[in-house]
Amino acid sequence: MKPTLHARLLICLVLLLASLPALAKPALWVVRDADTTIYLFGTVHLLPNDTAWHYPALDHALSDSRTLYIELTDDDQANMAALVMRYGLDAAHPLTDLLDPSELRRLKTAADLAGVPGGMQTLGMMRPWLAALTLATAPLLKAGLDPQHGVDKQLTAQMLGAGKPVVGLETAEQQIHFLADMSQPVQLAFLRSAVREAGKAPTELTELVDAWKTGDTAGIARIEDEDMRQKEPALYKRLLVQRNQTWAGKIAAMLQQPGTVFIAVGAAHLAGPDSVQAQLERLGVAVERTP
Repeated sequence: MKPTLHARLLICLVLLLASLPALAKPALWVVRDADTTIYLFGTVHLLPNDTAWHYPALDHALSDSRTLYIELTDDDQANMAALVMRYGLDAAHPLTDLLDPSELRRLKTAADLAGVPGGMQTLGMMRPWLAALTLATAPLLKAGLDPQHGVDKQLTAQMLGAGKPVVGLETAEQQIHFLADMSQPVQLAFLRSAVREAGKAPTELTELVDAWKTGDTAGIARIEDEDMRQKEPALYKRLLVQRNQTWAGKIAAMLQQPGTVFIAVGAAHLAGPDSVQAQLERLGVAVERTP
């Protein structure tokens, strides 16, 4: 039997809807008192450039906000390159002196798998923290993901385009110090963790973006935080907990100034038992997730 016109239209509609991207609704939180509103929004720093993530409540919050706060604003290429040269390279203590032969073999395999430009020759002169970071990000950059498409960059462009100021919660040098000032054993633990996870980055990023788009904070915590919290607790405390505590203190202080502001930080900081929201609650500041 030939389908009726109504049936044919219904089939076309189903096929059309199936071809459209799912409506994304990343989680948004709000902190309020009598004369202050502070929005909290998690970001993904590397994002496929065709990812749609705006929705009405988010756009309303951005429109109402007079200032955008992000993790840092001085992360231009020249500044970051200078900081990496200053704090990330150590030709006098190459990784060949810090790792045993079996670890070096695993590192070489991981570098080849990740597509690190220059391979072991490049990694060898790096301090362990930078080698770990390079292993984690190289496959994502190789896959064509551009940090300039990250959510924080898009938010920055939107707010600056509207004539609104964008302020950093930290500086690039402060962020580098969180890594560079770690003890050598903790840096080596970070590197060994990166070697273990080699090859998983693209899959994990896909999972992270999917969880972020649907506001699945439990999924974000599982992907981003739990492994580090269980296997590298010192690293977890330094990179996540301590920074979340500092930011919570700054946010609580912002309640003393009237107005509306928007704060966007990495999604991992707004997920899990040690999130910024949890730290705010411990300071007696109520946080509400928006519908």
